[in-house]
Amino acid sequence: MITFFVSIAILIAAYFTYGKYVEKVFGMQEKRSTPAYTLADGQDYVPMGKQKNSLIQLLNIAGVGPIFGPIMGALYGPVAFLWIVFGAIFAGAVHDYLTGMISLRNRGAHLPELAGQFLGKVFKHVVNAFALLLLLLVGTVFVTAPAALLGDLTKGWMTVGVWVAIIFAYYLLATLLPIDKIIGRIYPILGLILLISALGIGGAIVIQGYPIPELTFANLHPDKLPIFPLLFITIACGALSGFHATQSPIISRTTKNESQGRYIFYGMMIAEAIIAMIWAAAAMSIFHGTDLSALLATAGPAGIVKEVSMTTLGAVFGTIAVLGVIVLPITSGDTAFRSARMIIADYIGVAQKKFSSRVWIALPLFAISIVLTQMDFNILWRYFAWANQTTAMIALWVGAMYLALQKKNYWIAALPATFITMTTFTYILNAQIGFGLSMNLSYAVAAIITLIIVLAFFISLRRKLAATEAGELTILFEDGLGKSLN
Repeated sequence: MITFFVSIAILIAAYFTYGKYVEKVFGMQEKRSTPAYTLADGQDYVPMGKQKNSLIQLLNIAGVGPIFGPIMGALYGPVAFLWIVFGAIFAGAVHDYLTGMISLRNRGAHLPELAGQFLGKVFKHVVNAFALLLLLLVGTVFVTAPAALLGDLTKGWMTVGVWVAIIFAYYLLATLLPIDKIIGRIYPILGLILLISALGIGGAIVIQGYPIPELTFANLHPDKLPIFPLLFITIACGALSGFHATQSPIISRTTKNESQGRYIFYGMMIAEAIIAMIWAAAAMSIFHGTDLSALLATAGPAGIVKEVSMTTLGAVFGTIAVLGVIVLPITSGDTAFRSARMIIADYIGVAQKKFSSRVWIALPLFAISIVLTQMDFNILWRYFAWANQTTAMIALWVGAMYLALQKKNYWIAALPATFITMTTFTYILNAQIGFGLSMNLSYAVAAIITLIIVLAFFISLRRKLAATEAGELTILFEDGLGKSLN
């Protein structure tokens, strides 16, 4: 249990120390105008308060990832705690802060636009397709997962199919209506349920004396699956998640002041990591090795959630805890579709003030997602996990280039970018959903690809610096209106 409490303390301390350092490196300027005011449109660009924005950001980024991922990652044992803690501090929170703040400096631009600007025009098209794929997978996963949980709670009078229809209907409204009409109003209520759920589970396992294991570097997975890269793919949203890069621009368009960025972007990632720690600890302490593996095989992560909630909190409060878990995917699924609509609109240059313009972009997205709900959840999750971390890789390289072009400490983004590059390529080369190579061969090929990408980064950086010094290249660093590095 000491490991658990020390981990929580390190996460909290990091917000005030490393988070402050990242903010200083970026160069936050409190007096700078933000897109919420300069581009206000009453739809996506709407000034909202710090607390409301931070709560929306937390609910946006914390889908089932920081619960389902840590539950499945718990099979590896307490080593999972290390990835959640240090991954969140040095990779996930840095990723979220940089994507949010760089977007804020560039008219609330989404990741494809930023990738095109800082990594090259080709990346704009590649990342646009990749981000849309990720968002559709997220939206679909975050329909089926909460629908299954709700269907189990209402067995006998509401089917899973009915809940899928209800959730899709809500997602459509949240995608089309102004952000302050639904999302800005109901998220405080849903946030309260979320906090009660997480604190309830965390408090219960401590008070009731469940044996949270202490740190060990041993691989405790019953099937001895390799920690690298699988643990770092399995536990995504609680440590590092590319999905967050698609969500942060939503809030960059509603943030009133740059000084709020650390609290909203870095801080909410730390909060998500704490949620992940609680669920990983619950899975490790209530179930042990083979028991957890067997239950995952038969009931899935949703079954673990229900079992943990009912075991620790009883029927009434356990149901509230399950509702808190249901809140997470629903409040990420709605903004996944909203973000997809915004990305497409930006890509093809269609203003979103007219309701009809939002409708014809959104409807095809929902049609595709409905088809995807027919896929097996486990297969869908594997593709989502890989797409998620690959998007994080791209976003971190964007952040590294942004800082490098300003001759700031870009290593705070480049080092985690290099690590997750090696991770994602090793995974897809070895996985059966990918190339199916042997693990040793996957390590070797992934290392070569990673080295090539790192070298390409520095070559591109040198060329961009030379072009800006010659006045041939303009980079948007300041207010989205265009300013040369000179």
